[in-house]
Amino acid sequence: MTDYDLYELPNGIRVLHKQVPHTKIAHCGFLLDIGSRDEKPHQLGLAHFWEHMAFKGTHKRKSFHILNRLETVGGELNAYTTKEKICFYASLLSTHFERAFELLTDLTFNSTFPEKEIEKERGVILEEMAMYHDAPEDAIIDDFDDVVFARHTLGHNILGTRESVSGFQQADFHQFLADNVRTDRVVFSSVSNLPFKEVKRLADKYLAPLPARLGARPRLGFSGYQRLERLERKPITQAHCLIGGPAYALHDERRIPFFLLSNLLGGPGMNSRLNLGVREKYGLVYTIDATYSPYTDTGLFGIYFGTEKKQVNRTVSLVQKELKRLREQTLGTSQLHTAKEQLMGQLAMAEESNSGLMQLLAKSTLDLGRVEAINEIFDRIRRITAPELLEMANEILTDDNLSVLQYVPE
Repeated sequence: MTDYDLYELPNGIRVLHKQVPHTKIAHCGFLLDIGSRDEKPHQLGLAHFWEHMAFKGTHKRKSFHILNRLETVGGELNAYTTKEKICFYASLLSTHFERAFELLTDLTFNSTFPEKEIEKERGVILEEMAMYHDAPEDAIIDDFDDVVFARHTLGHNILGTRESVSGFQQADFHQFLADNVRTDRVVFSSVSNLPFKEVKRLADKYLAPLPARLGARPRLGFSGYQRLERLERKPITQAHCLIGGPAYALHDERRIPFFLLSNLLGGPGMNSRLNLGVREKYGLVYTIDATYSPYTDTGLFGIYFGTEKKQVNRTVSLVQKELKRLREQTLGTSQLHTAKEQLMGQLAMAEESNSGLMQLLAKSTLDLGRVEAINEIFDRIRRITAPELLEMANEILTDDNLSVLQYVPE
């Protein structure tokens, strides 16, 4: 991934653009290096609430005008919040690209957080919480963060709590932005058929006038992990389980090899070891997967499955059997080659999505200070050795490193 353009404005905002001549659709958005982990104890859920409120009014638009600005030309406007990022993005015909650029700039930097809208959106978010609580396969993921990152901001639910969300006022949003927005930690990314000179022209028009907001904004690092097992009884019909623990951080050279190990164990492929060893062989689960999420200073590895209550212990034993195999048996040459080819193929297909590519450009720039070329990633994958994977398995996938959270029917 070398054929993209980068432009840095005097205020520190970086603009990335990749021209794709054959497409008629433009994908663009702002990615900010702000997330739920940057909240103070009295701000739980405020980053996510801001994401909602950005659509509720600016100095020049009311909510109705924001929501209709792109919809009337067939476009889509959306946003999301993670532990470390907030993203506002859009997709539409490239002939209307300037409309999206201007609107995204307005709602990202000029939101007014009207009091009446705060009250209405408060109810929406409380309903969103209820929806997640009624979906145990989602709720257990949020609760597992608290198991692994106990008493740290990474362990907090992105949605916040009913108490915190019920108390936010207009001043809280303005203070959160003042404390956290740094223009040198903001990236605008786009993928379209437009030439870069047009994107640069619009950046000079809409982004250059924004005042620079620079300076350090330190994050509290995570440490002091303690393994924990927790069982919670819920009014559900199926049992749900998550097994996992801390893993490698974004800048750790073992990040890509561990992605391969996690993918081999429980990636999206139907041939993953967990899928073959638990679903296909015994029919105990519908879904079983392994995920790995690297953060700035740590990471999170987890294995999720849902099954009948009476089959939980048997399923856990089968998962432990697969983990033991990875810790004790070195991958053969053919197995390792297949695992590498599968991961490279999945990554290449992911880059085929222009919307995903737009977000990848921004995230890589914020996280690593550069865009990782896919060939660079492939080279690192090709250099992975079987002893390297065995060593990682014995460091991360051990019984004394993996916590367990279970939801079981009452």
